Amino acid sequence: MKYLCLIYDNEKNWMDASPEEQGKIFAAHQAVYEEATKRGQMAGGEGLQPSHNSTVLRVRDGKTVTTDGPFMELKEQLGGFYMFDCENLDQAMELAALIPEAKSGTIEIRPCMVYEGMDG
Repeated sequence: MKYLCLIYDNEKNWMDASPEEQGKIFAAHQAVYEEATKRGQMAGGEGLQPSHNSTVLRVRDGKTVTTDGPFMELKEQLGGFYMFDCENLDQAMELAALIPEAKSGTIEIRPCMVYEGMDG
């Protein structure tokens, strides 16, 4: 089963980090990638640009409406994700605990839907 691990943290932590601290965070993410790959459980992932670069889109009454920036002010912002392909939630939690932002933010683990008759 695929598990999406959403990484939430205060973007200010990253922006205020020194280049050395950012390098350590990148190295920690590389270690998560390498471990998940070694286990055959890495299915994807990306870091996201800061939330002020986002666009919110809604379709209401047939009209598309967009707004720049995040929908609401939050203490933690979505900063990236990993997709793990694991046998069970315990394995996904094991890998999610290695994500460096688990120590300062929140990792939301969500199983992906499985649709009969569809690949993936």
